[in-house]
Amino acid sequence: MRPTSLALATPARLGVLAGAAALVGVPLAAGPADAAGFTSTATSTATSVVQDRLAPTGMTAGTASTGSLTLHANRCFTAKTVGVGVRDAAGANLDFPGSASNVRICPGGTTVTTGARTLPAGTYTQFGFWQDTAGGWHNLPSRTLTVAAAAVTAPDQTPAPAPVPVPGKALTWSEEFSGPIAWGSKWTGDRSSAYRYGSHNPDDNKLDWLAPSAVTVSGGAATFTATPSAHTLENGKQAWDTGLLTTEYSKDAFQVRTGDYIEARVKLPAGNGAWPALWTWKDGNNEIDSFEYHPDNPNLLELSNRIRSGLKYHTDANAIAPDRWVTIGTYYGADSVDWYVNGAKVFSDGTGVGANWSAYPILNLSLSAGQYHPAASGSAPVSFSADYLRVYR
Repeated sequence: MRPTSLALATPARLGVLAGAAALVGVPLAAGPADAAGFTSTATSTATSVVQDRLAPTGMTAGTASTGSLTLHANRCFTAKTVGVGVRDAAGANLDFPGSASNVRICPGGTTVTTGARTLPAGTYTQFGFWQDTAGGWHNLPSRTLTVAAAAVTAPDQTPAPAPVPVPGKALTWSEEFSGPIAWGSKWTGDRSSAYRYGSHNPDDNKLDWLAPSAVTVSGGAATFTATPSAHTLENGKQAWDTGLLTTEYSKDAFQVRTGDYIEARVKLPAGNGAWPALWTWKDGNNEIDSFEYHPDNPNLLELSNRIRSGLKYHTDANAIAPDRWVTIGTYYGADSVDWYVNGAKVFSDGTGVGANWSAYPILNLSLSAGQYHPAASGSAPVSFSADYLRVYR
């Protein structure tokens, strides 16, 4: 990935072309290499690169889009890299993933299409760029890219919430997704101690690369959107930028504990490789999986206690299916963990979590690397939604 500073080093390269119909060419001289890696002679003809078309012209938050760049030169040459750059108001690098390498640019023009990504609602600076064979970066004319807020349909309308299936409990903590994610104070989205490298964890057959921007909120629901990443994992596989919510490392640092009941209403995904879960983690384990889901087993939820051993593959074609909303709850009993689907108890493990257990809740969308379930592939985004997350004590 190219450094952010390269794009910001020359303000003129990032200036927005208000109403510009013709896009300025960037000259590259030909001849012996100079100190900057360019070539020039007194008699050579300058090579000029012109940006003809830049896309997308607009985006919607939470919806992944690819970038494309059409450009031509007054004579043929090979660019080391060509891509579509994006910067937010603070100058953070949010380039479209999947820049093209060794691109032949000629007078007849060429078009490069990048991988897909999502962006939060807001205004950004967008520009094409290319890299010469000496390593120098060249930003083409920029413009404003507006990302509109998503008009997400609220979750299926349902009757008022049913009574908590575990008696004697009162709501003590919740996330209703009625406003922006409270990063830092309530939630952390860029790291978890459950991931070996903090932001990613290839050892667990995951393609995840955590990106807070992959979690968006609209219409009273959160959407986790996974897209192919510019990052490469330690095992050589391409990562996917995806979303995770954990209270670990947040200011509040909320933890569930023995005797609590946790409940989430989620829309199960259909995308290949999707692996959503509601689970807990602390101090290298303390893992209770309220659910794990894989669309290749469309009517099955994996329910597991990884502290004292308990596992059930719960199947129900009427309640569990891709693109279907389902309510899943877990009671963390000292002597038995109980699982509920749409208010009905479906499994008790008879082992529990012990009297003094506590851990951080995690809600996330992972991407399978293919060992046990089909791997995420292609460039189409994969999404997973949540209506609420509530803890009763």
